[in-house]
Amino acid sequence: MPDTSPPPSLAAPVLTETLPAGCHHSLLLRRGYTLRLVDLSGDANVGLLAVNHDEKSERYNMADTLKAQHVSRLGSPLVLYSDMGRVLLSIPYDNFGHHDAFCGTTTAEMITEQYGEADFQTVRNDYYRNGRDGLLMELGRWGLSRRDLVPNINFFSRILTDEAGNMSFDPESQQAHATVDLRAEMHCLVVLSTAPHPLAPYAQYPQGAVALSVHWTGPAGPDDPCRHSRPENVRGYENTEAWFAQTPQGPQA
Repeated sequence: MPDTSPPPSLAAPVLTETLPAGCHHSLLLRRGYTLRLVDLSGDANVGLLAVNHDEKSERYNMADTLKAQHVSRLGSPLVLYSDMGRVLLSIPYDNFGHHDAFCGTTTAEMITEQYGEADFQTVRNDYYRNGRDGLLMELGRWGLSRRDLVPNINFFSRILTDEAGNMSFDPESQQAHATVDLRAEMHCLVVLSTAPHPLAPYAQYPQGAVALSVHWTGPAGPDDPCRHSRPENVRGYENTEAWFAQTPQGPQA
C-alpha cells in the first residue's frame, strides 16, 4: 500500500536538478546518500538503471530483485538487487507504492507512432526524445554501451494485469508531488530517463518535470526496515557490507 505519511525531512541537499519530460541524466550516488525524486505535475515517468560504480560489470537485476523479494512491483521498504546478490539501492520512503519493473523503455519508433514527428531540426530542444536513446547516451558518458542496457525500472508508473496476462497503464494512479527516496547502499552510477512509459495512453507527449535532489542520510542501520522487510534482504545486506569490509591492508588489529 502507498505510504500516506508526508516525506521525511532530509539534510540540506548537496545537489538539486529539475529534469524536464523526455530528458536524460546520470550521476554518481555514493553509499549513504539518498536520491529524492518528485513528480512535479503528476504525469512523469522516470526510467532508472543502477550500476556499481567501482565494478561496472555489476548492475541492477530486475529478475533477482523481484524473485528475491517475492514481488511484482517496487516500493518502500524494498531494495534493488545487483546480479551479484548485493543491494545497490533501497527505497526507505515512497508514497506512490507500485513502480513498474517489467515494461522497459520506449524506442524512437514507438514515440513516433504514438506522438508523431517532432525532430530537433523543427522544434529544437522540444523534440520528442525516447527512453532507449537517452539511457544509451548516459551509459556512454561512463564508458558503458548497448550491452549494459538491461531492463529498467519505471518510477511513478503503475501497471495493471488482467486474467489473460495483458498489461495496461493506470493513469489514475499518477499524482502530483509523488515522492520516492532511493538510498545508495553501494557507490552507484544512476542513469535516468524521463521519456514516457511504453504503455502510457496519452495523446500528447507528456510535459511533466521531475525534481531531483541528493541528501546525506547514511547507509542502512541494523534495524532499518528495508533490511528486515524480507528474510532474503538480511543476506543481501550482509553481502553488501562484506564488499566494503575488505581493505587492501586486511583486518585492523
